Amino acid sequence: MITDNHEKFTRERILWMHKWSQRLISFRISRAAGFRFTPGQFARLGLVKANGGMVWRAYSMVSAVWDEYLEFLSILVPGGSFTAILNELVPGNEILVEKQAQGFFTTDRFTDGRDLWMLAAGTGLAPYLAILQEARTWERFERLLLVHSVRESADLAYRDEIAALREHPLWEAHGHRLSYLPVVTRGSFTGVLQRRIPDLLADGSLVDAANCPLSPEASRLMICGSPQMVASTHRQLMHMGYRLSRLTAPAQLAVENAW
Repeated sequence: MITDNHEKFTRERILWMHKWSQRLISFRISRAAGFRFTPGQFARLGLVKANGGMVWRAYSMVSAVWDEYLEFLSILVPGGSFTAILNELVPGNEILVEKQAQGFFTTDRFTDGRDLWMLAAGTGLAPYLAILQEARTWERFERLLLVHSVRESADLAYRDEIAALREHPLWEAHGHRLSYLPVVTRGSFTGVLQRRIPDLLADGSLVDAANCPLSPEASRLMICGSPQMVASTHRQLMHMGYRLSRLTAPAQLAVENAW
């Protein structure tokens, strides 16, 4: 039996669920009136286990700050203590949400820059979708480059939604600023890049595909994905002369593990 702790979480409801593939799902939940977040931040979500205990996981918001719901993107881990429960939920089921959003994976990490590179693997796409629904993002940067790497093409979630961002009425005049570069690392596909992001950075293929040069002066880069992807991409960019941006020492990189 879980007792409400009104200091820490609210009880919300599943509103909608969508499976992109056998291992990837999006879901929306109700949003407490007082819940606030900055695009790029995450929420801690809680589910009740069969034995009555709790399991909590952190998920970045996909939804815009003005949406009346909260939306998330999740990988379904076979036997996962959280996602095994999540996969059985239906609209109307309960989920807990800590009241305070967390995280520093936001564009506020950067004090200047011309081009914003958003490098994602798998569910690392999520925070960028919230960031791309913020008008200030479109006004602040001349180029927005969203790179999404997945194993198989079925996992390229939100493709239609990303395309629609260019025509959003709030920034349709700036729609040309967004470039979307899908990456599929398994199988043979046309129209997409086919190697890991660090390798595409190392040999210049990513820059060529985007038709946008990289430089420490002009480029600001965000990295979100598995710990292995984040570490290898961070390492490659450090080798290329980029440094992690800190509150006391602004630079070019921001990193976040998607799980």
